Amino acid sequence: MHRYNHRNSHKRRCKVQIATVICNVRGKLRSTSVVVVPQLRCTSTATCKASCTDDQSVCRCARQDLIILVASELKRRSAATLKRAEAAEPINLRLVEGEIPLDFPSGTYYLTGSGIFSDDHGSTVHPLAGHGYLRAFTIDGSKGQVKFMARYIQTKARSEERDAVTKKWRFTHRGLFSILKGGKMVGNTKVMKNVANTSMLRWGGRLFCLWEGGDPYEIESGTLDTIGKFDVIKDDQKENFGDRGFKVDVWDVAAEILKPILYGVFNMPPKRLLSHYKIDARRGRLLIMSCNAEDMLLPRSNFTFYEFDSNFKLLQSQEFIIPDHLMIHDWVFTDSHYILFGSMAAICSLSPMISTLTVNPSKPTSPIYLLPRSKIEEMRDWRIPIEAPSQLWVLHVGNAFEEKDENGNVEIQIQASGYDWWSGKLDPSMTNLEQGQEKLLPHLIEVSLSLSLSPSPLLLLYSFQNGNCQKCCVNDLNQWNKATDFPAINQDFSGGKNTYVYAATTSGLHQALPNFPFDTVVKLNTIDKSLHGTWSTRRRRFIGEPVFIPKGGEEDDGYLLVVEYAVSTQRCYFVILDSKLIGEKNALVARFEVPRHLNFPLDFHGFWGS
Repeated sequence: MHRYNHRNSHKRRCKVQIATVICNVRGKLRSTSVVVVPQLRCTSTATCKASCTDDQSVCRCARQDLIILVASELKRRSAATLKRAEAAEPINLRLVEGEIPLDFPSGTYYLTGSGIFSDDHGSTVHPLAGHGYLRAFTIDGSKGQVKFMARYIQTKARSEERDAVTKKWRFTHRGLFSILKGGKMVGNTKVMKNVANTSMLRWGGRLFCLWEGGDPYEIESGTLDTIGKFDVIKDDQKENFGDRGFKVDVWDVAAEILKPILYGVFNMPPKRLLSHYKIDARRGRLLIMSCNAEDMLLPRSNFTFYEFDSNFKLLQSQEFIIPDHLMIHDWVFTDSHYILFGSMAAICSLSPMISTLTVNPSKPTSPIYLLPRSKIEEMRDWRIPIEAPSQLWVLHVGNAFEEKDENGNVEIQIQASGYDWWSGKLDPSMTNLEQGQEKLLPHLIEVSLSLSLSPSPLLLLYSFQNGNCQKCCVNDLNQWNKATDFPAINQDFSGGKNTYVYAATTSGLHQALPNFPFDTVVKLNTIDKSLHGTWSTRRRRFIGEPVFIPKGGEEDDGYLLVVEYAVSTQRCYFVILDSKLIGEKNALVARFEVPRHLNFPLDFHGFWGS
């Protein structure tokens, strides 16, 4: 009994230590913003096993794995080790398992993320604020080859923070997610730092790196050279597009006062583009969303949606002013609506933004805004949110679609990843909660909405209060109950009814890291709610976001691309899976090894371009 208590006590301490590592890695050390990397060794050797218990070994390996996954290097502590090497010329990756089919669709998988976290003067930034590092995996099915390139995005922020002569780095932008070591909180106007590190887009024959809150950078697809900023929203498109909100009030006056300060002093763009865009494949349209810089400081939100054809011709744009303070990272669309989830109350204090997001724990519901894509669809008052019966924070959205009956009533289904927040803060330590608290972890949900043009008398009051919505419910998307994020679908079905969702998840087999990082790809059936199957990596390996490549006419006929991080050997692998065979022993199609000197940390979002 004594040994049982001792082991459980150690496991609890282990979870606390790992939660601390997660906070440190995510940039929440407010005093110095330096990530402390402990002196750790893998204790799988006989010598180490003799000096510590099995639980201690698991804990130490877990902490080591987590740090390597983010920083990608443990051996040395100099700033140089936290910078990724570049591969300006294509190199052939070594095939270590399987083979690429001859009929594999040729194309390139573009993947972006942070490439540097530490400068040469002792400052370490949050992973979300690292300079953009672009990787390209070009697949030639006829030759069975994968060529690899890696380049930094030549942003304005990079040129300001890297000395062209000495090649030394000095971080000067504290950004929205970090505080510099010894940096000034007051008087430092270098806040916005467009590092082009969040997502990729190939549209109209052009390649772009996007960031949360600024203009995208255009990239030459063959060489990965940076062409420069791309002004998606022209000056004549930045004006209001009609009365889509409220009449002039005190907040309009406040906005006019804030604009010259934010635009001039802090050099913020008037329209801040979100890094998550949408592609309406059936209409051949690119959908982009922007918000106003001043709305970060006002109790309202100003969103503008733009729809472009394949030549970047603006087809339509609409502006909506919502009397609510929202922070939107991802969103979704249907044939008739843009859909936004809200749940944030405020951004407080001068700390990094990631640690100052607050929600209202006394509010039992979360607002959903259905914004019409055209005036024809304005059958309801879009200013009235639909209140979902859940304290929900949405991370990423997989898909949404709507179905109308002969009377014009609409059923909307939304597939997303999110979690139920349990306090006023969005605390990253949630990744190490105990068993039975799965709802507090990121998981896949299905939101169902029923809109009626003529509700029954009994539902009239409820319908009026919820914008003609007769029913709104939030359920698990599937029987899969493990921590899950990055939902992906066959993009040919985006905005339409889909059967399958793929996502990154966890096997739960790692004792000290049962929920995060992810090590498994799961395939779910959204119609019968069944688990189609999973594919998992080997021990002490983790994965990022899966991306679907269509091959045939059936929805799940294609491949999944995923990057695998073998932290125990500090290697990255490019993995191709057969999407139809997820759950079978032969789901792995091929695995390619990235050279060790080009090893990189956990990525963000990618894009497949054929």
